[in-house]
Amino acid sequence: MSDWTATELDRIGNAGELRVAGLRADGTLRKLVTIWQVRVGDDIFIRSVNGPDAAWFRGTQVLGQGRVESGGVSKDVTFERSSDHDPEIDAAYRAKYGSGSAVRAITSDLAASTTLRVNPR
Repeated sequence: MSDWTATELDRIGNAGELRVAGLRADGTLRKLVTIWQVRVGDDIFIRSVNGPDAAWFRGTQVLGQGRVESGGVSKDVTFERSSDHDPEIDAAYRAKYGSGSAVRAITSDLAASTTLRVNPR
């Protein structure tokens, strides 16, 4: 169950981009990186267009925690691997961002293998 408020979900879900940073083992945040995000129901999902080797994605996996900023919302979060809603997430990316090559990349099997549910802490 999501602990996002309705306002946070709307603001993040409607924003064009999201900035994400994983938490290092020493408790400091990595550099914020701009990526795409989608809302499916009461959840926010992100993916790495470059797959699991992307530095920002690897950074989210160290402690499974970090920070996101989007639509005027700044929130400490946890990152949870998820494959439960891949068809809905693919559809949300297409509805939000279109059908160009970047969307084909973010909906590829490689990107889908990095799907993260972003949960507020």
